[in-house]
Amino acid sequence: MQKATIFTVPITPEEINETQIVEGQMARHLGIEMTEVGENHMTARMPVDHRTIQRIGILHGGASLALAETIGSIAASYCIDRERNYIVGQEINANHIRPVKNGYVYAVATPLHLGRSSQVWEITIRNEEQKLVCVSRFTVAVLSKQ
Repeated sequence: MQKATIFTVPITPEEINETQIVEGQMARHLGIEMTEVGENHMTARMPVDHRTIQRIGILHGGASLALAETIGSIAASYCIDRERNYIVGQEINANHIRPVKNGYVYAVATPLHLGRSSQVWEITIRNEEQKLVCVSRFTVAVLSKQ
C-alpha cells in the first residue's frame, strides 16, 4: 500500500538539487542542498562557512532566512498543481535562538496550513547536534498561471 503524501508528484532530493537549486541563484551560491523528502516535510542543509557567516564569525541571520525561504518555497511548490498554479512568498519571519560557527545547519519545512490560495510553513533550523538555531514561519500565496 502506497503511503499518503502532501506532495502532488513524486520527487527526490537529487531531482530537486538538479532542477530547483541551480547555478547562478542564491541557494546554489550559499551551498544549500536538499537532503530528504518525507511524507509531510522536506529537509535541506546549508554549510556555515565564508558564504553564510557575518563579520563576527557566526551564521548570518539573513542566511538562515534564505535557507528557510528556499526550502519553504520548494516544498510549497510541490503541494500544488504545478501545471495550473505557482507560489510566491508573502511573508517570512524568524527567531534566532543560538549562534553557529561552523559545520552545517539543517532546515525542516512542515506545513501548518495548505489552502487553495495560501500556505503557511514552519521551518526549524538545527545545528549538527540537533540544537535549535532558528525558527521561521513562511507564508506563500498560491496563484493561477491563467
